[in-house]
Amino acid sequence: MTIRAFDQLFNRIGKRPALAIALSTLWLILVGGIAFFWHLGSIGLIDETEPLFAEASRQMYVTGDWITPFFNGKTRFDKPALIYWCQAIAYNIFGVNEWAVRLPSAIAAMSVIALAFYTVQWQLAKQNALEQVFRPSRRWLTAGLVAALMAFNAEMIVWGRTGVSDMLLTGCMASALLCFFMGYASQEDTETRGLADAGNSSKGFSASPRLTVSASFSQSPIPNNWYLACYVLIAGAILTKGPVGIVLPGLIIGVFLLYLGKLREVVREMRLLLGMLIILGLSVPWYVLVIWRNGWNFINSFFGYHNIERFTEVVNGHKAPWYFYFLVVLLGFAPYSVYLPLAITRLKFWQRQYWRSQERSQQLGLFAFFWFASIFGFFTIAVTKLPSYVLPLMPAAAILVGLLWSDFFHDKAIREHSDAEEEDAGTRGHRDTEKEDTETGGYKDTVSNTNVDKFSASPRLPLSASSEASPHLPLSPSSLLWSSWVNVVFVSAIAVALFYVPRLIGADPAAPEFRQLLQQSGLTTLGSVIWLVCAVVLAVIILRRRWRLLIGVNLLAFALSLIFVLTPALFLIDQQRQLPLRELAAIAVQAEKPGEELVMVGFQKPTVVFYSQRPVNYIKMSAAAGDYVRTQAVNKTQADSILVLAQPKKFPEMSLQPNNYQSLGKSGAYQLIRVPLKR
Repeated sequence: MTIRAFDQLFNRIGKRPALAIALSTLWLILVGGIAFFWHLGSIGLIDETEPLFAEASRQMYVTGDWITPFFNGKTRFDKPALIYWCQAIAYNIFGVNEWAVRLPSAIAAMSVIALAFYTVQWQLAKQNALEQVFRPSRRWLTAGLVAALMAFNAEMIVWGRTGVSDMLLTGCMASALLCFFMGYASQEDTETRGLADAGNSSKGFSASPRLTVSASFSQSPIPNNWYLACYVLIAGAILTKGPVGIVLPGLIIGVFLLYLGKLREVVREMRLLLGMLIILGLSVPWYVLVIWRNGWNFINSFFGYHNIERFTEVVNGHKAPWYFYFLVVLLGFAPYSVYLPLAITRLKFWQRQYWRSQERSQQLGLFAFFWFASIFGFFTIAVTKLPSYVLPLMPAAAILVGLLWSDFFHDKAIREHSDAEEEDAGTRGHRDTEKEDTETGGYKDTVSNTNVDKFSASPRLPLSASSEASPHLPLSPSSLLWSSWVNVVFVSAIAVALFYVPRLIGADPAAPEFRQLLQQSGLTTLGSVIWLVCAVVLAVIILRRRWRLLIGVNLLAFALSLIFVLTPALFLIDQQRQLPLRELAAIAVQAEKPGEELVMVGFQKPTVVFYSQRPVNYIKMSAAAGDYVRTQAVNKTQADSILVLAQPKKFPEMSLQPNNYQSLGKSGAYQLIRVPLKR
């Protein structure tokens, strides 16, 4: 089937909204299902961070204390309570398991791509009505592309399948920003309908109830529903990660409105005072309760260490150079990240008057730019740097690249349509001329062009009308040429890197056989072949100028890598690194005596706490652990023995010989023993 046939098929679908909605829903389920829900609970929790959240949520679920999070008998004030509440609710429904731990993250990711899909298709549906007749499928295809780009990238998949707070924060923050834009853009419709209604009324026409409500809505003390949803979601972001949940959305929205000169106008229509009351009313009560119960311990730990110090100082050794997030975005949004420079520069955001003259609904690309740039700049300035910090900008990156592709093919289709129309008009004119020459003996008449073919029911779409409908400046194939060749080089580099991965991986004491097993599995070779084939196909596409296939090939290569390379590799990693700890934790639960203490030596693996569902004493140094077993443990426990989990090489360092302990189990790089206490 040719590309033109596909266009005709999708256009027929686009003219049937019910069918388009049904197919779009199936597409979202397919994309989100593969990216976030497929094998979601099939591997164990991953040290170090994920089990900290999982166990703190389990403690809430078991104890019924929904105010103060605890881990391993100590308060955990790293993050606010919303992620713990969500996981605890999931435990109540699905039981305490890996699926329930990760479900809030997966739902948050799925919600973002669904709302982004709706926003993009709504924005494109607001364009020129003639364009909608000419290519009605464009809005659905573009929205579907944005959803796929948003789902199939490393950052979204990693954090969308991990039971920590990062994706929940991104879900709340990104959804709040999308709701703001919908409220901002739809407010223009309200005002337009109100003005039209006022005009009709002045001419003696009776206004419909719907228009009357719309006309009076701008005077209502309550903002529109999209703004209300934005406020609720910002409150959710504050309850997920603290002040950053309002600082970043406020920064993005504020910069966007200041640039357009609409700050006062939009602040009034948002009913900001009421919005702040909603945000504070939903988010502050938990902070008041946790401070009332824990006092300065919470204030110093949460606000001081985990917020102020993370921005101004290096925390936990998470230091990186200023260009760190350039690399994170390049790899985290790969392979589509190579198109971000073009997607940003083609907006020409510095042409302020141009953007101020656009309708609100046509400013989504500009809003996505400020969304991307604000988060990128904010965390580049911050001293502590982690890859997950820029996760909230990935939805904006997907929107930018999706709109780039949409506008490129929009402009290309219009040019082709215009050329075909001119050629068709020339052919008809030539035939008419011959006929007139025959009938009138050489007399020629000039007929003016029209926008509607009298032999067709479809209106012709003039280039000027289409250009006015697009909020971005026209694109040409040459503007994509360099980015496309960079795309080829980039995926070729990925192919080469995957081929050499087994040789580049260093020895891992926690999984000594992993490198050998990875090489024997052939997974990296398969991944290398997938991306090498992708590079070859992309090169052929570029040479043949089949531009619209470029992004689809990238998406297909990523999906194949996720299904056939990354997922099996995760199972292999889990088998080597996490399964031994789960097995020994289960043995400890079965073999433990009343009051018997469990000590981990040389490492701290929070998964043992979650899977054993008991406190664990972590001791880093082997000498200190040996002294603890010989002297201090006697006074701490009433039992006549102690359980010790460590690597076998640690036992001689603790002055423990095989005749001094009983081996309860050995798995992977670890061994669980029982050491009698001398009283």
